[in-house]
Amino acid sequence: MTERTLADIPLSVLDLSPILEGQTAAEAYQNSLALAQHVEAEGYHRLWLAEHHNMPGIASSATSVLIGHLAGGTKTLRIGSGGIMLPNHAPLVIAEQFGTLESLYPGRIDLGLGRAPGSDGRTMQALRRDLRSSGDDFPQLLEELRGYFAGTERVHAVPGEGLNIPIWLLGSSNFSAQLAGMLGLPYAFAGQFAPNHMMMALDTYRQAFTPSDVLDKPYAMVGMNVVVAETDEEANYLFTSQQQHVLKLFRNDLGKLQPPVEDMDSLWEAHEKHSALSFLGASVVGSPAKVRMQMELFLSRTGADELMINTAVFDQQKRRESFSRLMEIRKQS
Repeated sequence: MTERTLADIPLSVLDLSPILEGQTAAEAYQNSLALAQHVEAEGYHRLWLAEHHNMPGIASSATSVLIGHLAGGTKTLRIGSGGIMLPNHAPLVIAEQFGTLESLYPGRIDLGLGRAPGSDGRTMQALRRDLRSSGDDFPQLLEELRGYFAGTERVHAVPGEGLNIPIWLLGSSNFSAQLAGMLGLPYAFAGQFAPNHMMMALDTYRQAFTPSDVLDKPYAMVGMNVVVAETDEEANYLFTSQQQHVLKLFRNDLGKLQPPVEDMDSLWEAHEKHSALSFLGASVVGSPAKVRMQMELFLSRTGADELMINTAVFDQQKRRESFSRLMEIRKQS
């Protein structure tokens, strides 16, 4: 594995289109568009949106629709899904949706796919998904979806058939890593919330990789949380919004993204703090000097071909400034 620096690899953005406390989904979409336009100007490679349901603080449930909105408001930035939860949908519908997006914005659309429900059992039922399904049928659904793009199915995806839309497999464990490697597809690991499984999944992907018409060697993108501010103290303060979000997930209190607080220890118990810090283990938070050092270490450890950055900061100006500071760090590496 070749040693890389930040200057050698693309940086990309994960946007969950968070709904801030006191705001609406409409305002979240305005924030997402402003972020997309900002990171495009800064030189980021792609921006992905993720499918989540029944979560009051995340506005990206109609992922394909929002991808179209952001692609329409940008010019060069790749926009895609990170990801579409394929078992929630008929593969033909996804082929048609992304065929439409690719036809509207040629050469700029990514289709990242996951196998999790993206929500709870009650929501799975509302999505008409079999509650007994564990996602084990994902390889068959993927094969069907790829067949629509290739034109090998008896039903034709119009638009979609014949279009070259990059397909990525996403995961937080070994299942999708193994499958992506066997099929010779690019792989994206959700390090932003599953850091404890990260190295095993990346090793699995690389060991299982078989060259294909898509790739001749493995290509792994790793998600991570990053907050860059002028000082370590300010960055840690801004990061408390994401820490509160994780704490609420643990407590099954799925609210909107909260403003930062001065003291997280007043909000969580000791065992909750331990669990949250483990959940957020792939996070780099601090001043530019600290972030530069820690990101180089992260890159050396993972050997990632691309990094996808999640920055869950309440103040949207500070959020955009964090992405600007990170790109400046990359240019100086």
